[in-house]
Amino acid sequence: MPEKRKSVLRLPKRHGGVPGSSSAADGEQLIKAQSFRDAVIAGLIVIILFSVVWAMLSTLVNRIFPWMTVVLGVLIGLVMRRAGRGLDWRFPVFAAVLALAGALASNVVVAAAFTASELETSTFTILRAVTAMTWPVFFDEVISAADVVYALFGAATAAFYANRRLSRGEYNAVRKWQEEQDGFVPMKKN
Repeated sequence: MPEKRKSVLRLPKRHGGVPGSSSAADGEQLIKAQSFRDAVIAGLIVIILFSVVWAMLSTLVNRIFPWMTVVLGVLIGLVMRRAGRGLDWRFPVFAAVLALAGALASNVVVAAAFTASELETSTFTILRAVTAMTWPVFFDEVISAADVVYALFGAATAAFYANRRLSRGEYNAVRKWQEEQDGFVPMKKN
């Protein structure tokens, strides 16, 4: 029998793997590896750290960068992907919610930092002095349409990056596990 020669121009397959090597048990392990709690905690930590860094950067250069909320969305999405290892709809939805809340919180901290420098006090003093009477002023004077647009883009970016990326074998394993849970057994080839 003649040897089958490989074409020199053919690129190696990096996505193939051994067909049928993934099982429903592998999919079950991937499902059980999800941690919504870890994803939420990691997202909240990112919001806190990002707010501090953004306020420090803005006061250092004496300028506010509203597009930083898109960067916040990317960071939240990537951290939620890494910490949560999520596969279902909860992770992108909550990443988007966290990105919107983080954009608001970060804008509050940045505004407080600029107000603190004008009043020659600390940012924490300004944040502790926030009352229900200051919120309408904040939304009228600080939040602009650009801030809202950037926050929405940040939320969409966070949702995009939040779910775990699976290899073909992992995807097949999860699909087999889901089919097993649904009671669907695919027909075997002869």
